[in-house]
Amino acid sequence: MAARRARDFALGTEQGQLGDETLGYLQDEVRRITAEYPRKPLPALFDDLVAAQEDAFRLIEGGRARPSQLQQLYLLSTLLSWHMAKACHDLGDGSSAMMHARAAGVSAEKAEHPALEAMVHGLKSLIAYWSGYSADAIFHARRGAAEHPHLRGTVSVWLPSLEARAAALAGDAAAAVDQAARRRDAVEPDDLDELGGLLTFPVEKQLYYQVKTDVLLGQRTESTVPDAERAVQAFTDPTAPHWAFGDEAGTRCNLATLRLHADELDGAADALRPVLDLPRAQRNRGIVISAQRVHHTLTRSPARSALLARDLGEELTQFAPAAPPALALPRRP
Repeated sequence: MAARRARDFALGTEQGQLGDETLGYLQDEVRRITAEYPRKPLPALFDDLVAAQEDAFRLIEGGRARPSQLQQLYLLSTLLSWHMAKACHDLGDGSSAMMHARAAGVSAEKAEHPALEAMVHGLKSLIAYWSGYSADAIFHARRGAAEHPHLRGTVSVWLPSLEARAAALAGDAAAAVDQAARRRDAVEPDDLDELGGLLTFPVEKQLYYQVKTDVLLGQRTESTVPDAERAVQAFTDPTAPHWAFGDEAGTRCNLATLRLHADELDGAADALRPVLDLPRAQRNRGIVISAQRVHHTLTRSPARSALLARDLGEELTQFAPAAPPALALPRRP
């Protein structure tokens, strides 16, 4: 409460002008939210995210900003709306997620920031993928790559990785996988990579996407299981800079699925245990859907009648998503 009161004071004292303290506050909030989003339960950040996005919108619409400040405000508005879109998606509200993603796209254009524009296309692809719209997911990923072919940051790797994962649902992801590999070789970190969090796409996360693509394709090469195990290992250390609880859960669901295909029920249960033990506040939409996919595989496993399989199936059935707070929409579409 004291911090919010200080925020209101800082935002209200510079009447008639937009000063350095106001911009500094929003910049600090964006850095903090970006760093904490992959690591903390969404309810711990949601109110601050809503307030910061509203502050950015209000300052843009207030007419007090100089041109150079306005461009910076649009950049901050993009980042906050991007995270708000991700938050709505994580809470299972796809419609609100796309509304915030569109607001992020408008702000990115105003900010004249191509990498951010590409990030917005990537987020739309991600939302569509988890909503079951693979064709839309492929479209948004390809559009982001086509409109911004000269990007060198890791968003250039994320887009074809998103395309490959979505295309795997249709049984054809080879071209996008190869493109992601080529893009990785040419990466030069940009300002989004420096911010980190969900705005960067490290090698560890690319491996996670690659394994997921193989799982969705139903293919198992000699490297698939070792890659899945390496992906899990890469996300077991919460102190690592790239760690995210959602990515750890996703890698574990991939490994559990592969082990079920190999009739390794005990190994699948071991891989899945930390996911099932997640507190409800961390069970976002992607994690819940990934767990449901494991359950689908389990029901078709030769070991499905075993006591361990029945117990595991019961836990997966009861794996409920996080209860959403009141969702906020941007004030203008």
